[in-house]
Amino acid sequence: GVTTVQIALLRGINVGRAKRVGMPELCRTFVRLGLVDVRSLMVSGNVTFRSPRPLGRNFSATLERAIAEKHGIECRVVLLAAHELDAIVAGNPLLDVADDPARLLVHVLRTAADRAKLKPLLEQDWGRERLAAGKRWAYAWCAKGVLDGPLVKAVSRALKDSATGRNWSTMLKLQRIANGEDA
Repeated sequence: GVTTVQIALLRGINVGRAKRVGMPELCRTFVRLGLVDVRSLMVSGNVTFRSPRPLGRNFSATLERAIAEKHGIECRVVLLAAHELDAIVAGNPLLDVADDPARLLVHVLRTAADRAKLKPLLEQDWGRERLAAGKRWAYAWCAKGVLDGPLVKAVSRALKDSATGRNWSTMLKLQRIANGEDA
């Protein structure tokens, strides 16, 4: 049978002028790999899909190679299963302080081991900003904005390219798509 929905989060494409790729072309690359029900959300590299066979442990590397070969773009791909996305949404501990979904970020880590990189940051006092961690993701409430707030800069420095971030609105839209609804 076809596996559950997977979500591919591509890091750093279609941000600014560099690394531009059209979503229809990107989706065709996924289809060529034998994936089905391929859908993209927005232009910032969010793709949901199913696979007719179980994905290998390094399937994100397979996607990265295919994107590099077909589009000439080096980008990191972080995969999430639909049940993990459900856990992210259900387990968000910052909803009581976050009053703007555009400033509430979820950083999805490539591996659960990368969570250790956040340990010193989790012990710091960020004032109005907040950081919390789940199994393979972290929530960041960026009261001062997502571009120049101290928390988001510290998290980016700590995680480098071992994670990719999406705002809360995007995560909710991805969950709706993963559940077969319209975004």
